[in-house]
Amino acid sequence: MTIAEIAKLAGVSKACVSRYLNHGYVSEEKKRQIQKVIDETGYVPSRQAQILRTGKSKLIGVILPKINSESIGGMTAGISSALNAKGFGILLANTENNIENELRYLELFQQGQVEGVIFLATMLTARHREMIQNYPIPIVVLSQQVDYLSCVYNNDHDAAREITRLLLDTGRRHIGYIGVTQRDRAVGAARRAGFLEALRERELTIPDEQMIVTGFSLEDGNAAAQQLFERAPQVDAVFCATDSIAVGAMQYIKGTGRRIPEDVAIVGIGHSRMTEIVSPRLTTVHLFYETGGSEAAHMLLQILESGIDMKKQLMLGYEIVQQQSL
Repeated sequence: MTIAEIAKLAGVSKACVSRYLNHGYVSEEKKRQIQKVIDETGYVPSRQAQILRTGKSKLIGVILPKINSESIGGMTAGISSALNAKGFGILLANTENNIENELRYLELFQQGQVEGVIFLATMLTARHREMIQNYPIPIVVLSQQVDYLSCVYNNDHDAAREITRLLLDTGRRHIGYIGVTQRDRAVGAARRAGFLEALRERELTIPDEQMIVTGFSLEDGNAAAQQLFERAPQVDAVFCATDSIAVGAMQYIKGTGRRIPEDVAIVGIGHSRMTEIVSPRLTTVHLFYETGGSEAAHMLLQILESGIDMKKQLMLGYEIVQQQSL
């Protein structure tokens, strides 16, 4: 099936079919006629032919740190929905939190396979900055704030500060912290800074032995909680930088016979599905992951359409979800 055959069956011109397939202006009546023929024939336009005709691949590269993450899944869903609505496809690159893989995919995507890139960044090094600042195609960073590119990011600092205030409102004073490396500017550095600011507001300090750095998994949270309570058994409240860490920590805490929240209060960030099924349900912060993905995609599409990157920065909001762990 060719465009000419589609045009003949639909009773329109070839140019009209071409505009429709490339999301140009077509009257509503002709749209219905063309789509009816496409539905009846099962026609699928050739991407290779489209590239030759327009010089555009209609593909966006999406670089993400891992696939098996609810937050990443939400962002990817938002990206996919926004791009599909405009006729774009996506190529996913899973870096497995490996900096060398990130740089390799950034280099691969700049070679012409895609029209733009959405980069779900965790750690942006000097090598990233050097490559990205000279990037030949548009790129939008998602989940990190950067001053040299358009980006969409969460208000990690204030989210951590507000939920820490809530934790302190319970009257607990022996606070433990379980987070990730500060090389991760959002989950690591920004959330840690917000946590510490809330403590300073109450004129509280926290000993180094009650500040634990770990990974992102449930197992990491469990092991970090064991380390925390072996160092400081008097801890009566725990701030966790993510829900996964918090749920892992809860497993350990309950295993020692401590009660949540009677003996130990605990909070996380992310509002993952786990927070609603663990017992007690976890107090956390809802972050708008799918919205973030959609906004990043729209931002990139605007750059592609205008040819101008205005270096926009969009910070998303958050909502406290107070449940049973306080």
